[in-house]
Amino acid sequence: MNSSILIIGLTMALSIFLGLRARKGQEMKLEQWAVAERNFGSLIMFVLMAGEMFSTFVFLGASGAAYRMGGPTIYIFCALTYIIPFWILPPIWRYAKKHNLLTQSDFFAKKYDSKPLGLLVAVIGVISIIPYIVLQLKGFQIIVSEASYGMIPPTIAVWVGMIIVTVFVYVSGIHGSAWTAVLKDILMLVVILFLGTYLPFHYYGGVQPMFEALDQAKPGFLLLPDKGLSISWYVSICLTIALGQYMWPHCFGASLSSKSETALRKNTAVLPLYQIILVFILFIGFTAVLQVPNLEGAASDLALFQISKQVLPPWFIGVIGSAGLLAALVPCSLLVLTAATILSKNIYKAVKPETSDKKLAQLTKIFVPILSLVSLYFTFFGGNTMLTLLTMAYSFVLQLFPPLAFSLMKKNPITKAGASVGMVVGVALVAYFTITNQTMASLFPSAPHLIQDLDIGVVAITINTFIMLLVSVVTSRVLVQKPLINDINS
Repeated sequence: MNSSILIIGLTMALSIFLGLRARKGQEMKLEQWAVAERNFGSLIMFVLMAGEMFSTFVFLGASGAAYRMGGPTIYIFCALTYIIPFWILPPIWRYAKKHNLLTQSDFFAKKYDSKPLGLLVAVIGVISIIPYIVLQLKGFQIIVSEASYGMIPPTIAVWVGMIIVTVFVYVSGIHGSAWTAVLKDILMLVVILFLGTYLPFHYYGGVQPMFEALDQAKPGFLLLPDKGLSISWYVSICLTIALGQYMWPHCFGASLSSKSETALRKNTAVLPLYQIILVFILFIGFTAVLQVPNLEGAASDLALFQISKQVLPPWFIGVIGSAGLLAALVPCSLLVLTAATILSKNIYKAVKPETSDKKLAQLTKIFVPILSLVSLYFTFFGGNTMLTLLTMAYSFVLQLFPPLAFSLMKKNPITKAGASVGMVVGVALVAYFTITNQTMASLFPSAPHLIQDLDIGVVAITINTFIMLLVSVVTSRVLVQKPLINDINS
């Protein structure tokens, strides 16, 4: 048997063991299953939040982006992504604990005293989560197939991976994700730090000689261009990522499992240390540019494996594959768990409010295998359109940020009508721009590049905020006038 397959198999077995072992000593009520009864300390929160943020994109996509894009890849070092949650997550956690809220939809429904608004947020969340799960599974296919030298068929690999996720999420809930995230973080640290150090020294004699060779062979490759992926694009994409990261339902939901506000603040303060790992991932991609040339399009995401296979033994390729498969499975487990909780608690119960908590907990677990099968269907038959849907989904969840930010103010100026209309307009704009392949450049061909290069998500959230404020002003006046009219009539 190929040594790489043996290591991958052992890693899968260990992940199942950890996922199931995490249940021991826990009474799996819905709150325990979904948010661990808000008992995770700083260390577990660190690995859990890192587990969902550093997924197959970081493992394959970031090195592929460095290979393909060059300098503009620095957008993944967005410090703002960690500054915003430092301030917004503690008050969210505090409010959620006070009112026993388990999901993002619960939060919106309670803050705006509107179950229809909570239902709207739930629908946006589930629609956004499915393509994200599919992307993880597609990454899982690539990783296992490459790491096994093609001996494990992608179809079998993704079935096995999804069964593992389904089993430990069904049995252990968020505890299974947290325990498996510990193993994932250890493997990812070892693999990425080693590859990011070894490969530049092996091929060029160091990091500086690598950059010098790359700059000489491809002048300007390491810089932001004057148009296209320019400074204005960089600023707008950083805003999109920073404002949208914790609007993903699984990131929002995982933050509610924290033991305290202090644990959340510590986590957001320490999590940027993971950015150091991203530097080494970029080194891998930059090293591959001249050593593994002519990888076009989606093939550029294979840069990490292509260059590693040239110089490393099969057993270490198995270790790389093991880290990669966990980078897919851990976020996937959190996504499935979150979607199942939203479907039962925020959509099913909205239709049937008389549903008991016991039945709701049972339904949530039933939704886990159903969501897994739906995700597998789109993985096999969704084609590349799922990548387009993921881009659209990121901008979808971004539209939730304005009403959430305003809801944290002492006196929220936004009405539930304003929040709803603003989100619907923002989501509709994103869907239109994505489906029709519109960009700011195509919409405003004569505008300066400062405008043309803006990310469309930022444009949508700006219009969303304007509409939300306008509708809120109008509806708040109507609400004020109604009591006055009633007093006059009486």
